[in-house]
Amino acid sequence: MTAAAAQELDELCFLSAQSMPNLKVSEHFRMVKLLGEGSYGKVMLAVHRKRGTPMALKFFPRQSTSLTSFLREYNLSLSYCTHPSLTRALGIFFSTPSYYVFAQQAGLYGDLYSVIVSEAGVNEDCVQRVMSQLSGAVTHLHSLGFVHRDIKPENIFLCDSSCRWVKLGDFGLARAIGTTVRAVWYESPFCTPEVEPAKEAEKEMERRQNEGTEEEVEDIWISVEPCIDSWALGVLVYCLLTGCFPWEESTHDDRGYRKYKEWFDREAERDEKMRDGEWRGEEDADDYIIMERKQRDNPPPSQFEGLSPLVMTLLKELLHPEPKHRGSPEEILSYLGGPWLMETEREEKRKAEEAEKEARKMRERGGVEEELLREGRGER
Repeated sequence: MTAAAAQELDELCFLSAQSMPNLKVSEHFRMVKLLGEGSYGKVMLAVHRKRGTPMALKFFPRQSTSLTSFLREYNLSLSYCTHPSLTRALGIFFSTPSYYVFAQQAGLYGDLYSVIVSEAGVNEDCVQRVMSQLSGAVTHLHSLGFVHRDIKPENIFLCDSSCRWVKLGDFGLARAIGTTVRAVWYESPFCTPEVEPAKEAEKEMERRQNEGTEEEVEDIWISVEPCIDSWALGVLVYCLLTGCFPWEESTHDDRGYRKYKEWFDREAERDEKMRDGEWRGEEDADDYIIMERKQRDNPPPSQFEGLSPLVMTLLKELLHPEPKHRGSPEEILSYLGGPWLMETEREEKRKAEEAEKEARKMRERGGVEEELLREGRGER
C-alpha cells in the first residue's frame, strides 16, 4: 500500500509537470491580503477575477524550491486530502518567473496558534473539538499511506472563530509510510525522541570541525512511520490545554522531558506488575478509578499539574518514548467526552453530588406523600 502510494504520487507529479502553465498573477487574480509567510514562501488571500471565487494562493520561490517538491505537495493536497479536516488544493497550479504557485482552500480565520492564550490555552470543549477533527484527518491520511510529519498549531487553519471546523494543512514534509529519510534533529517539543542520536551526531560534527578534523560523521537514517504524527498530536493536546509546551526539546538534556521520562518509566513498571498479577484489588475496579489511583500513587511531573487522569492516560499513549509502542491518532476518540482538566472533573463531581442530593430529597418527599395518602384513606 505504502509503496504503491509513493509510486502513484510520483506518477501524478510527472504528468502535472508536463502541463503546468505560465501565468501572470495580476491578470487572473486580485490579491486581498497576506495570510501567512515562512521559510517555504508566502500565502495570499486572492479572488479569481472570472469566477469571483476566494482562495488561498501559496507562493514558493523558484530560487529555493525544487519543482519536484512543489509538485509533490500540490498533488498530495489535490488527490489525497479528501477528508473535511484536510486542506485541499483546488486544481489551479502555475509558474511565474519568480514563483511556483498553487491554489488551495482558504482558512479565513487564521491558524490555531493565533487563538492559544499563553499559559492558559483554549477552553476544554474547544480542545476536544479540535482533537476529534484532527484524529479523523490524520487517520485518513495514514490510511492512504502518508505521514504529515509537521503537525503544529501554525499548520492548523480555522474555518470559523470557534474551532468548530479546522483543517490541517502544509504538506511540504509529508512522505509515504516506510520512506527512508535522513534523521534531522531540531530544538522543538514536536521533534520525536527517536532522532536524539542525530543531535549527538551534530555535536560530534561541530567538535571535529573545531578540531580541524576533515572526517565526516555518518548520517543517521530513519523510516517514516505514523507514530511521528502521534507524538505531535500528544504535544498539541498539552499545548491547547495549558498554553505552554511540556518541554523545550525531547532529549535527555532537557529537564522537563527527563522528568516526564522518569515518570513514564515508573508507570510502565507498574503496568507490567499489574499484567503479571502482582497488584491485587483492581480487577473489578472502574477504569477511571484505576486511572485516579495511578495518578495518586505516581503523580505526574509538575508541568502536568491540573491535567486529569483521563487525559494523562491519553498522553501516555501518544507520547510513548518508544515509537513502536506509541498509540495511534484514532485512540484520541476513546478519550472524548470525559474531563481533561482537574477543574472540570471537580465541577462535574460537584454537579453529580448536587443531583444525587436532589434525587434523594425527591425520593424522601415521595415516601412522605405516599404515607399521607395511605393515612387519608384510613389504611394501616
